[in-house]
Amino acid sequence: MAKKSAIEHNKHRMKLVKQFAAKRARLKAVADDKSLSMEEQFAARLKLAEMPRNSAANRVINRCEITGRPRAFYRKMRVSRIALRELGNKGLIPGLVKSSW
Repeated sequence: MAKKSAIEHNKHRMKLVKQFAAKRARLKAVADDKSLSMEEQFAARLKLAEMPRNSAANRVINRCEITGRPRAFYRKMRVSRIALRELGNKGLIPGLVKSSW
């Protein structure tokens, strides 16, 4: 099980990303628009830089929904390899069969 504080930090980041998504998208569009003047583009970049760092989507860490583990994460099921194996052994994931030979 991951530290509770790490899981809570990640939840806070997700909330910030959702909160600032529209504003970030608008500012990025202005900053990348080549038809605007350099001053306008630069002003948009400065406003982007003033926003909270944790409001950027790439700051959110993929974590297991069950254990909070950040490594060996399967995106399709949103769980770690360890949790996936446990759920598969219990028969809780349809179509997943533990191989044995």
